[in-house]
Amino acid sequence: MSQDYYTEQRPWGQFKILFDTPTFKVKEMTIRPGQRLSYQLHHKRAEHCFVLVGVGVVTLDGREIIVNPGQSVDVPVESKHRVANRGIIDLVYIEIQTGTYFGEDDIIRFEDDYSRVS
Repeated sequence: MSQDYYTEQRPWGQFKILFDTPTFKVKEMTIRPGQRLSYQLHHKRAEHCFVLVGVGVVTLDGREIIVNPGQSVDVPVESKHRVANRGIIDLVYIEIQTGTYFGEDDIIRFEDDYSRVS
């Protein structure tokens, strides 16, 4: 099992890679208050998001789901989704990816607050 701790800054916050293996990837995600990820989907991976700190709003195929610490949301392959932090403290959650490919280029963006394209 490969273990690669490294952090990438993004306009909405940051993510830290905790594990990156051929069969799964684990990230610690931190979204700053008032920020959100792009509305996106992945063709080759599903995600399981477990909230540690803060309150998140997950949009999953157009439906909003509030998630508190200790709660989780499953995002199936090819489901449109985004995570937002509407709170006043950082939202921190663990994202477990499973599937056949975990590269950042498996992101199809439908909406993005930061004008990024897929």
